[in-house]
Amino acid sequence: MGCSFSGLNALYDAVNGGGDVWINDNRFRILRQLGEGGFAFVYLVKDVTASSSSGGPSSSVAAKIKSKHPDHVSEDGTYAVKKVLIQSREQLDLVRDEIRVSSLFKHENLLPLLDHAIIAVKGPQGTWNHEAYLLFPVHLGGTLFDNAMVMQPKKEFYPTLLVLQIFRQVCAGLKHMHSHDPPYAHNDVKPGNVLVTHRKGQPPLAILMDFGSARLARREIRSRSEALQLQEWAAEHCSAPYRAPELWDCPSHADIDERTDVWSLGCTLYAIMYNVSPFEYALGESGGSLQLAVVNAQIKWPPGPDPPYPEALHQFVVWMLQTQPSVRPHIDDVIIHVDKLLSKYSSS
Repeated sequence: MGCSFSGLNALYDAVNGGGDVWINDNRFRILRQLGEGGFAFVYLVKDVTASSSSGGPSSSVAAKIKSKHPDHVSEDGTYAVKKVLIQSREQLDLVRDEIRVSSLFKHENLLPLLDHAIIAVKGPQGTWNHEAYLLFPVHLGGTLFDNAMVMQPKKEFYPTLLVLQIFRQVCAGLKHMHSHDPPYAHNDVKPGNVLVTHRKGQPPLAILMDFGSARLARREIRSRSEALQLQEWAAEHCSAPYRAPELWDCPSHADIDERTDVWSLGCTLYAIMYNVSPFEYALGESGGSLQLAVVNAQIKWPPGPDPPYPEALHQFVVWMLQTQPSVRPHIDDVIIHVDKLLSKYSSS
């Protein structure tokens, strides 16, 4: 689906009072804001193209989505729209990259981009900027991070089997990215980027989202300046408590690959278990350093559920949190291991 630069295609008005947003030829009614961060805002919207009196197509939204993402057609016409305010050429390139990368993947555990539009808007001083509108399926169950914020004060924990079922699906989505030719890394795997939808009689559906930091996974670093550039990029795009050691302190001669994501997976598995990343404790210690805790893999195990998680789960986390990327497992190895643990604890 191509980008549209016609202001008529994404007229945006009176968000707080409802208002409509157009994405290409399709009109959506804004119901409420779901979240915001940086230059982006996420809204719950409803497809009103079918009831439009403007003489447009009667119902092209569902048809368009069904042709590419049949599993993500909304029964009640509700979707999520991410609006991005673009104020520089660099931001415009980043949004275009996110759209391009999102279009590369199709997997049940990766959030699909259903449609998009980029428009030019005139500023108050007569300058021109852009706004991007990205349409996604909506999952109102929230993210693993949202759930953790509810569970942590109550000292609630997922049971072992549920931890593994959720984690297995995150691995499946990531494997799809790592298996691309050439491989892509997500670069921001964390609980806040994993949507969880609870289903009656079935394990929760876990979906990895937000490809704004995704890029080709493999990179050769051959100088100090290249190492510093990578560190600066990572500081901006990879969440600190889940960032791999080689992205904190990159050698001047290094081969970076998709196993940066496997480190983040290990942190995420820990967070599914304990509702916090394994290194955030350092932020609360006098003189503590998150970076030192990460680069030395100084893991602390908090009090857990009663009965506690099995030692095999702790060892699984430690195995992924190898500070040396060359000995860290690949995603295929991780999936083999999680399947063994699933088999063991499903039958116990």
